[in-house]
Amino acid sequence: MEHRTISELMTRQVASVQLDTPFKDIAQKLADSAVSAVPVLDSLGRPVGIVSEADLLRKAADQSDLSGRTPLPHLEAWERARAEGRTASELMSAPAVCAHPEWTVVEAARLMEVQHVKRLPVVDETEALLGIVSRSDLLRVFLRKDKAIQEEITREIIGRTARIGAGGVTAEVMQGEVALHGSVEDPLLIPVLVRMCTGVDGVISVAEDLKPTMTAGPADSVEGAQLGHE
Repeated sequence: MEHRTISELMTRQVASVQLDTPFKDIAQKLADSAVSAVPVLDSLGRPVGIVSEADLLRKAADQSDLSGRTPLPHLEAWERARAEGRTASELMSAPAVCAHPEWTVVEAARLMEVQHVKRLPVVDETEALLGIVSRSDLLRVFLRKDKAIQEEITREIIGRTARIGAGGVTAEVMQGEVALHGSVEDPLLIPVLVRMCTGVDGVISVAEDLKPTMTAGPADSVEGAQLGHE
């Protein structure tokens, strides 16, 4: 199976700022580019952090509220230091959590989940910025057409495994949900097929009503032979 790679999903024209970019220029960059965050690059074009709307809003939340309608939020020391920041290097979340262009959606999604981030700068082997991939970019694989999913499962999974007993299996796909029907020679193959189908880009769920193929055992063969001579 060929999973879509991050290089196919990422945005290549990336708005970015430098370490010394002032607060107001960052806010202007976010507004002009219609994005909620930008990578912060060093002098070699390598992402060293991310500065987001949330980082900028921390400064607004730390300002005095003369109306007294809302309480001043409690900020940890590191949060207060950021709230007082004036440049990207002082405001950014660092270090930057990055992906590589050959990664799959699964790899990028797992990293986002573990690191609790919404986007990943994509870098080359020298750590220079190539693009950026967001959660919404990764979700695009679930817009894949049912027919394309069905064709891949039929060709790459059922077709490839037919020689080990999956020749009687068919796949139906509706709204990304896969249903496997038919029979297999080896019942141990059933969870393998399900797991492989789950890994196909765009698949939401997999159900099966696969049954082992009934084969004649030695006793059945002897009995059949005896009946044939009566």
